[in-house]
Amino acid sequence: MAEMTRVALDAMGGDNAPVEMVKGAVDAVNKEQNVTVLLVGIEEIVREELGKYSYDKERIQVVGATEVIETAEPPVNAIRKKKDSSIVVGMKLVKKGEADAFVSAGSSGAILVGGQTLVGRIKGIERPPLAPLIPTAKGVSLLIDCGANVDARPSHLVQFAKMGSIYMEHVVGVENPKVAIVNIGAEEEKGNALVKETFPLLKEQTDINFTGSIEARNIPYGDADVIVSEAFAGNIILKLYEGLGAVLVSKIKDGMMTSTRSKLGALLVKPALKETLKAFDATEYGGAPLLGLRGLVVKTHGSAKAKEVCNSIIQCITFKEQKINDKIMECIQTESRSDE
Repeated sequence: MAEMTRVALDAMGGDNAPVEMVKGAVDAVNKEQNVTVLLVGIEEIVREELGKYSYDKERIQVVGATEVIETAEPPVNAIRKKKDSSIVVGMKLVKKGEADAFVSAGSSGAILVGGQTLVGRIKGIERPPLAPLIPTAKGVSLLIDCGANVDARPSHLVQFAKMGSIYMEHVVGVENPKVAIVNIGAEEEKGNALVKETFPLLKEQTDINFTGSIEARNIPYGDADVIVSEAFAGNIILKLYEGLGAVLVSKIKDGMMTSTRSKLGALLVKPALKETLKAFDATEYGGAPLLGLRGLVVKTHGSAKAKEVCNSIIQCITFKEQKINDKIMECIQTESRSDE
């Protein structure tokens, strides 16, 4: 029997908490036999919501937390002052080894601060990046970083590339993943100071498959498996990606309803179209892991609903089974020895 993965879920975080959080937890345990969910939040509210569902009572537990960190609160102060908040309590479960992972749709800032100060970084990791999977014509690519480190240094981007490569190979199953750095042109001499300084460092790495620069227009084609960027550009890419995807889906649906002929055509292509659009639905791929921490922390969209929450919980199973943190530690230790 497979080892059980224990996931602490912030039941109070996000726009749709606790309703969608609880439903996502129930869906996850009903779908996967080797996961236990610890729902962290205001106990009476969480238990009332849980009462609406049928599930294995041994695999969903409620962990009480009396406070909630709101999105607009200053992250550092919130983590320090609200010590009984669902985010702090959930992360402490990971720190103490009582949970293998923590998933939250709550305040991004609080999750980033809490991840570093409560869970802690792996020794040798300079900055932990947020790394979501994004859909492409060839499947998915990992965008790293998309929001954690706006003012990154070249050494940070090199570590992002290595951690991203490990994740894509062992969680997603891409053999020898292609790694590229976001740039404004394919030529090596192009880019800002950060890209120009990082490019030759990435070329020197023997443990990644670095293929050079990638322009934003080539990202949706799947020209790289790991897309390396500092968080400012990465977040712009991610938000534009999501917004454009939503607009295109809406326009396609509207276009199919314009006439009787288009409606008939829509009925014929609906099964194939549904499957195609599903591949470009960000909720299918779960949340963005904060890589490089001593325990797994996953940030989902603030607007996450049950499907995304469920998939975020399930992705924690693969992360644990593939011992991603052990592989990152081994990679960083090897890097440190080679620098000596």
